[in-house]
Amino acid sequence: MNYMDEIIQGLFSITEKEFKQIAQMVYDKCGIRLSEQKKSLVVGRLSKILRRLGLSTFNEYYEYVFNDRSGLALSELVDKISTNHSFFFRETDHFNYMRSVIFPDILAALENQQTKSMRIWSAGSAAGEEIYTIAMILDDYFGQVLNYYDIGLLATDISYSILEQARRGVYPTAKTNEIPPEYKLKYFDYLDKENVSIKPFLRDMILFKRLNLMDGLFPFKGKFDIIFCRNVMIYFDSLTRENLIKKFYNHIKNGGYLFIGHSESIPRGSSKLKYIKPAIYKKISD
Repeated sequence: MNYMDEIIQGLFSITEKEFKQIAQMVYDKCGIRLSEQKKSLVVGRLSKILRRLGLSTFNEYYEYVFNDRSGLALSELVDKISTNHSFFFRETDHFNYMRSVIFPDILAALENQQTKSMRIWSAGSAAGEEIYTIAMILDDYFGQVLNYYDIGLLATDISYSILEQARRGVYPTAKTNEIPPEYKLKYFDYLDKENVSIKPFLRDMILFKRLNLMDGLFPFKGKFDIIFCRNVMIYFDSLTRENLIKKFYNHIKNGGYLFIGHSESIPRGSSKLKYIKPAIYKKISD
């Protein structure tokens, strides 16, 4: 038996009804649309879970996820069918704009006592590279001023396991290639030749929370100066994207910003957010 035969024999078969059940549940719970072309991906990535759980069919697996009230089973399912791919300083022009345009305005408002707080949210934060990039730039730009004001950084994701990975803040050394050398020295500890760790003071700046972006209401009392939701909506259909953007709009301060991925866009006229430049939008007023 060759390697491919072993892989094929290790996979479960899925009926059309079972695939539609799972696809509908994923859409209803997470907003992710699984097309017919994703059937082989679903089988390939979920078969190992069925074997671990001692299940015989995808119908049994569907019932297992549907009846699990902890959310852990759904979280694992989403982990397997989506790609939690991110890296430090991804789409660098966003961070350049934040540093050169947004932060000076916020700092001026803080110093003029127009506001005492700043809130930044990384929605769909994956393993934490995005929010840690934001934290590094924030700390480097504001310096000691951060100690005098109420600064909040929030990172959310639907996945329990990926959030735990982000909380630990441990990454392969190879992942630091895009990070400026001075940032490596200031914000990372080298654990060994292969792994680095975010310094504790930077980790402590961030609140990590599990959140499903499909929830009807977000549990936030205040609004955000900046929301990052990049390369998340590529999994959603147009209606789901439109509804999510409306929720983001309601949670952005007047004058605040929404960053999305460069492969994503907000159709003109579908949102009250003002287009600033590719993948950057601004809320002018309620």
